[in-house]
Amino acid sequence: MAPYNAHKKTIDELTLMDDYMFAQVMRQTDHLKPLLESALQMKISKIELIEIQKTEKGGYDSKGVRLDLYVTDESGTIYNVEVQTSDKKNLPKRMRYYQSVIDISFLSPGMDYKELKKSFIIFICNYDEYRRGRCIYTFENTCREEPDLKFGDESFKILLNTKGVIGETSDELKEVLKYLDDGTITGDYSRKLDDAVKAVKSSEERRLEYMLLSVWKNEMRAEGREEGREEGREEGREQGFAECMERDAKAMYEEGIKPEIIAKIQKVPVEVIEKILGLRTV
Repeated sequence: MAPYNAHKKTIDELTLMDDYMFAQVMRQTDHLKPLLESALQMKISKIELIEIQKTEKGGYDSKGVRLDLYVTDESGTIYNVEVQTSDKKNLPKRMRYYQSVIDISFLSPGMDYKELKKSFIIFICNYDEYRRGRCIYTFENTCREEPDLKFGDESFKILLNTKGVIGETSDELKEVLKYLDDGTITGDYSRKLDDAVKAVKSSEERRLEYMLLSVWKNEMRAEGREEGREEGREEGREQGFAECMERDAKAMYEEGIKPEIIAKIQKVPVEVIEKILGLRTV
């Protein structure tokens, strides 16, 4: 495998605003639940993580979307929570695409559209997307001619701004936004999150996973670009992705990494990795 990219953060440099750390900490739903409740200003009885491989469909990863925090509550409402640390000038369109991925992943053939669940796409940004100074921006489809008329599709987009100063928000939301912004601990919740961050950094399994994931991502991007240049068509990029995944899976396995860990790093079902490694024939 290629050497680790020195320009990437080491795991010790990660904060809760980094994708990997945020996903690791918030997958413990008792860490995520207070954030959702404070952002939505409502109580949620229970949430559970949705295993994405169970809902994955063709084309799911065509744009590199990874729904690392994809959870549901007892009523079936779906929440997707992501962190965003750089202004790429396309956040609204990205949120629109994430919504389509969620809807497609949930609606199986033969299901009626009325079975689509209420959903919240929540992005936490360390910059102010709309430059209005608000801590939270909540969007719901309404009628232009009749502003009080709701479209009724039960899809909501929420932006949390760690730099925000305007708007009535709970003390808990202010606390978590402050911690996400600069790591300051101001109460029990932020202390709990900070302890969880430290636990991830001290885990040898997480350190190995992060290192291998960074290497794999770099090689996958390089392979995809090279195949795209050589072939000039989508088939080339897909072939490059598959070949890269197969090569890295075998290299990791030779180094003693278990198939379950390899599958988690590459974010594919373990059955795929076992088939690549010749451990499964069907």
